[in-house]
Amino acid sequence: MKKSVQFLISNVVLFLYCSVSLAATELVPAAPKINAKSWLLMDFHSGRSLAEKDIDKRIEPASLTKLMTTYVLLYEIKNGGIKLDDKVKISEKAWRMKGSRMFIEVNSIVPVKKLMMGLIVQSGNDATVALAEHAAGSEESFVSLMNKHADSLGMVGTNFVNSTGWPNKNHYTTVRDLMVLTKALIRDFPKYYPWYSIKEYTYNKITQKNRNRLLWQDERVDGVKTGHTESAGYCLISSAKFNKMRLVSIVVGSKSESGRANASRKLLNYGFRFYETFAFHPADKPVTEVRLWKGESDMLPLGLSSTLFVTTPRGMREKVKTQLEIDETITAPAVQGKHYGKLNIKLGDKTIASRPLVAMQSIGSGGMWSRFIDNILLMFN
Repeated sequence: MKKSVQFLISNVVLFLYCSVSLAATELVPAAPKINAKSWLLMDFHSGRSLAEKDIDKRIEPASLTKLMTTYVLLYEIKNGGIKLDDKVKISEKAWRMKGSRMFIEVNSIVPVKKLMMGLIVQSGNDATVALAEHAAGSEESFVSLMNKHADSLGMVGTNFVNSTGWPNKNHYTTVRDLMVLTKALIRDFPKYYPWYSIKEYTYNKITQKNRNRLLWQDERVDGVKTGHTESAGYCLISSAKFNKMRLVSIVVGSKSESGRANASRKLLNYGFRFYETFAFHPADKPVTEVRLWKGESDMLPLGLSSTLFVTTPRGMREKVKTQLEIDETITAPAVQGKHYGKLNIKLGDKTIASRPLVAMQSIGSGGMWSRFIDNILLMFN
């Protein structure tokens, strides 16, 4: 009888332990199998990767290159370097470009905005080169700008040699870098990003449809870009928004146009079905206050430089916990924006997000007497 009771108690304890453990783990299935060379699914706001394969492997970007071309052009438009109503004279080089085209005529005059539609919607190589020449004087000079922007964005595995994605052994990137670029494009140019949802565009009485099939197949999708060469395979970067959650998927090296679309839909469906993203803490409110020694004030508010978004498995939001790592001794002067610790977001034993804690204001050194008192207190602290 005694052994039976002990056995029952042991099993109850084991059951409760397992229940607690399971409640704190991510109860989601494995990511879908994708028939491609590499891929990545990421939440736009939190930056959390939900599925990935070979994201640092060097790849040929094909027309995905045009995302950087567009980024540079929008940067120039935003800062007044070029204007949408600028008139561009089409060079013979632009006119002779092969591959996908807008069908602009040599020596014709075309406004920048129309060329942008030819670049974004029709993926026209002719429009791309014409815009590059207008923005920087030559395509070669424009490519230099592309690489400088890539460096500033932290795209460490990327090198461009042309503006279109025409195959070249020295023209390469990675899936991780393409995600950095895509997020920057959506974040930095919200006014112009809706151009990527335009389904077709007509120029010179020729109507061409956007090659992104998901714009017709999935109402959540509002961009971004397709790419294809024989050596690169079929590639697709997709961005979709549902219930305030935005996901970005990248599929590279698929075997067909339908294959890249199906793979992208699988990833997006997986992310929206099994995960949710929420604003965990705003940037304008302190996370905590800590003791500041030898300062004009005794307390220093610490917060975040930007709103923290957290992605968790659905239904697990309430299981999220915080862990603060604060510098051991903080002395004045304190500088606004300087890091003084770290905020960790944990789900069970796993850290799912981490952000620096920064001073929310500058606080100068205190007077001689207060510094003297704090020196004594620190000796006994």
